[in-house]
Amino acid sequence: MTNYTKLPAILLLADGTVYYGKAAGKIGTTTGEICFNTGMTGYQEIFTDPSYFGQIMVTTNAHIGNYGIHKEEVESDSIKIAGLVCKNYNIGFSRKEASESIQDYFQNENIVGISDIDTRALVRHIRHKGAMNAIISSEITDLEELKKKLAEVPSMDGLELSSQVSTKQPYFYGSPEATYKIAALDLGIKKNILRNFDGRDIYVQVFPAKTSFEEMNKWGADGYFISNGPGDPSAMPYAIETVKQVLAADKPLFGICLGHQLLAEANGIGTMKMFNGHRGLNHPVKNIIKNHCEVTSQNHGFGVIPEEVRSSDKVEITHLNLNDQSIEGIRVKGKKAFSVQYHPESSPGPHDSRYLFDDFIEMIKGELAW
Repeated sequence: MTNYTKLPAILLLADGTVYYGKAAGKIGTTTGEICFNTGMTGYQEIFTDPSYFGQIMVTTNAHIGNYGIHKEEVESDSIKIAGLVCKNYNIGFSRKEASESIQDYFQNENIVGISDIDTRALVRHIRHKGAMNAIISSEITDLEELKKKLAEVPSMDGLELSSQVSTKQPYFYGSPEATYKIAALDLGIKKNILRNFDGRDIYVQVFPAKTSFEEMNKWGADGYFISNGPGDPSAMPYAIETVKQVLAADKPLFGICLGHQLLAEANGIGTMKMFNGHRGLNHPVKNIIKNHCEVTSQNHGFGVIPEEVRSSDKVEITHLNLNDQSIEGIRVKGKKAFSVQYHPESSPGPHDSRYLFDDFIEMIKGELAW
């Protein structure tokens, strides 16, 4: 284990609020939009989720790092969060399957964090004030200098980030002998989404974010998947156009999270930046088509505009969030296309929603009866 001395660190929010704590990870400075995740487990999956690119993560669970790092428990090939804020930063771990400590992990991937913060007070502040930019530093102690650096950080509103986390070259996942073929547009796709497809006899070709429908269609896929990812969906005209062309070709389509927002945009429904967003493992959602409820895993800071969904003659609502009545799922009238705002691959989280992958297969087969 790497030698580790808890040096002082500072967290400064865009509204001027300052928190003093201890350095975690690499000594340095990092910036991003601060947000919080209420999950009690799955910190490694959260760290590596591409949808968190550009964001400083506050974990509300009191202990982070306590079960170490396992090389298989990742959603992408590297850590994607911009920084970490936590209460107890646990270097020691006892799980024998773990290969390294969180400190070694963060140092190897150049991640800056801060610990020994009253995260309960911080989260209450963010809930009241809303998401905002922040800066963490364990090397700069001058608040005025930190304020200048923070002022240069762009707002998440209007940022296109998916092309920065997407694959650079197409690749395949699963067995070439599988029954079905799906073309996936990688806007920040999670590995457990691909694992869920592979486990359902599906061979996936994953394409870079800015791949056209024409190029994707050459493979002759049975269906199309639009993935999750970071950033503002309204700043992604290239992806909106791709979704429009998939719909125009009347191909089966399934979208998750950012893919849900892009399906809405492709049907003339606007999206918005949420006050805080939804991030955690215990969000209640009602499937109003099947009249049942599911506990869901969520991670998004943007959403579709509810009023525009309800007034649209192109889509209908399939899922609603029971906490705030936000739109969690839609399907396109007259098309083989649907999407959900949350994460049915549930990694981490409960598996209540994995039936949606089966629904997609039934749609491809032409046997989905809604």
